[in-house]
Amino acid sequence: MAQVQVKAHAADQYRQSIKTSAHSFVSDAPQAFGGKDAGPDPHELLLGALGSCTSITMQMYAQKKGWDLQDVTVDLTEEQVEDANEPGKKVTKITRKISVDGNLTQEQVDGLKAIADKCPIHKLLSGQQQIATEIKRLTSV
Repeated sequence: MAQVQVKAHAADQYRQSIKTSAHSFVSDAPQAFGGKDAGPDPHELLLGALGSCTSITMQMYAQKKGWDLQDVTVDLTEEQVEDANEPGKKVTKITRKISVDGNLTQEQVDGLKAIADKCPIHKLLSGQQQIATEIKRLTSV
């Protein structure tokens, strides 16, 4: 089970301190939204999670198969588009463009494309989720 702690302090505006079991880094809102752009914004972090999971999954699969996958590049964009099922409603569309390099057959490239959709973050984002929220007050008023 993955665990992450995110802390924010009013004095730091929208800067978020993120701590995992082994790493610490920051996220922030862009300047246009009142942040100081001290780190990637939450949308960039989400796209980074999908891109890195995609690449890692493809690399592991190619290694297991003994394929000569040398390089993987995953370019991602997020945009709001009209819902095909409900005109006038907007939905989020993430576009993932993957480039691979190595001595690979077309069959191997097709296999890598198929395995890209099996990365855990892709499955999390495209499947059914549950988010449970609990809140507690640390100081009394």
